Amino acid sequence: MKIAIVCYPTFGGSGVVATELGLELAHRGHEIHFITYKQPVRLALLNSNVHYHEVNVPEYALFHYQPYELALSSKLVDMVKLYGIELLHVHYAIPHAYAGYMAKQMLKDEGINIPMVTTLHGTDITLVGKHLFYKTAVCFSINKSDVVTSVSQSLKEDTYKHFDINKEIHVIPNFIELEKHRNEPLISCQRSVMAEKHERIITHISNFRKVKRIPDVVKIFYKIQQQIPAKLMMVGDGPEREIAEKICYDLGIQEKVIFFGNSNEIDQILSYSDLFLLPSETESFGLAALEAMAWSVPVISSNSGGLPEVNFDGVSGYLSNVGDIDEMAENAIKILSNIDTLNTFKENALSVAKQFDIKNILPIYEEIYHKAIEKSKQINLS
Repeated sequence: MKIAIVCYPTFGGSGVVATELGLELAHRGHEIHFITYKQPVRLALLNSNVHYHEVNVPEYALFHYQPYELALSSKLVDMVKLYGIELLHVHYAIPHAYAGYMAKQMLKDEGINIPMVTTLHGTDITLVGKHLFYKTAVCFSINKSDVVTSVSQSLKEDTYKHFDINKEIHVIPNFIELEKHRNEPLISCQRSVMAEKHERIITHISNFRKVKRIPDVVKIFYKIQQQIPAKLMMVGDGPEREIAEKICYDLGIQEKVIFFGNSNEIDQILSYSDLFLLPSETESFGLAALEAMAWSVPVISSNSGGLPEVNFDGVSGYLSNVGDIDEMAENAIKILSNIDTLNTFKENALSVAKQFDIKNILPIYEEIYHKAIEKSKQINLS
């Protein structure tokens, strides 16, 4: 199959999932075309089955905001015609599903009927999509998609709750490429750079937005380190970082917390981690938690959104109500204070992660692609 993938090329979960999906599809012999405004961060190497097409948005003084949707839909039309692309897979409803629909309509005028799969990832539904200014367009774009998928049952339910959707939504969970995580050589880095031998390494990875409840991460760690020698690795960047740094200073633990910023050494950090903290207000799925579990790192998280679908309470870690810092800290100490308990949770975390291996998830996407393409061919023949 020849598939165009449209995504945000940033460190966010939707872009990571879209990129990893495309690379694995290419590995299985499909021709993949990434179409976005910048090369995705995890698209390190291109090969004969992987292509990247940049969407250029010319700047004109007339436009206060540059019309990316217009440039994207035009680029999609050009690439479909040039490469014979058979299917569009757009990740994130805003603006990709909308631009994809416009591209479909332009192509239809030229006698080309191409199916579009739209994957909903989270904030495109739970935050941005519900905004009064976007809600109508988001609802329209989803309903005009040929196939709609969501990364969790929780997100599916939120979509039906907040939008007037008449399409079936297929739940296809996010995934992890376990073989790659476990077998690729890691960048040379010593554990001693992060912590002493007797100290536990606790990690948080996110975009440091309010929804991640970054102050809670620091406060949970503060309670943990009062009983167990530990260091906190804060990986990522965003508007809440400065607040977190101030809290560390106010609590007198600034020497026990390392802020890495956005890092390409996430696997290295996780490989040395003993526990992962994710006390988010909500998560559509919790990809960061799954990546930690793939490195045998148990997770302490909130029970919001799709997190219970990936972090199994009492097995791969523990779930608590949003904002319950005391219970999260107690559960973390419960895991960390006994080496046998810690090892059991580590083994369980990896075992759960294996259920989300890309090899289990990819065939589901392939089946959906095949059905969508066959249906469009029937339409073209009729």
